[in-house]
Amino acid sequence: MTAAEFGPLAPYFSGERLYGDDFSLEQIREWYEDEKEGYADLGAKDSASYAYAYHALNAVHGFRYLPGRRFSRALGIGSAYGDEFAPIADRVDEVTILEPSDSFVRNDIHGIPARYVKPAVDGTLPFEDHSFDLVTCLGVLHHIPNVTHVVNEIHRCMRPDGWALVREPVVSMGDWRRPRPGLTTRERGIPLAIFRDTLAQAGFRVVHEAPCVFPLVPKLWHVFGREAFNSGLGTRLDGVLSRMLRPNLRYHADTFVKKFRPVAIYCVLSR
Repeated sequence: MTAAEFGPLAPYFSGERLYGDDFSLEQIREWYEDEKEGYADLGAKDSASYAYAYHALNAVHGFRYLPGRRFSRALGIGSAYGDEFAPIADRVDEVTILEPSDSFVRNDIHGIPARYVKPAVDGTLPFEDHSFDLVTCLGVLHHIPNVTHVVNEIHRCMRPDGWALVREPVVSMGDWRRPRPGLTTRERGIPLAIFRDTLAQAGFRVVHEAPCVFPLVPKLWHVFGREAFNSGLGTRLDGVLSRMLRPNLRYHADTFVKKFRPVAIYCVLSR
């Protein structure tokens, strides 16, 4: 597909600009309505069949870079059931989950007292400055239109000694103008250069950055009925292949060969 076939959206599919980041409030409101139940409707709201699939990925690329101390107040942005906190539940005093869907609400998360708060449509976080010393935002920002504003809000709400774990797809995720199986209506990846610039301009320090999620690895594990990113072996194999194939990373893959690349980036950030 050529740039001409994308028309006025060509700069967004090329990765020069981030689609949605310059939307009006009305456009943001429409996006919010499309996405607020998107993840739940893909099957996650069925708690009986739901299983968190990224514990090993979080351990290898995230938790091991955090300081070995307690976190008094943690924030999970779009965290659904809050399962990413399970490995450090004994180090967190309380957790707040910012979540648009009512499908996941509960009073505690792996023994941690929890409260659920709905996000504002415009992305402004409903918290005071310096409220949290740990924030997780794992595969969520690409569901949001105005990413720059939300990243700045995360920085504002973190304590001066705070830490954040952020993982996002950095490829287009296909042509978001059309329905895509297994994806919500609006989600699209964040171009890597824009993602890095957004974090830096917000004031974050990147402690660790790793490419991850080479698509063939989870497909291989699924053959055996397992989740690659709940496996230490699968996660480490993915890391090796993702680093090797990182030079092939392009935002929008319009040929089969260009799809042989990692599709996500995992960042550990400090304020």
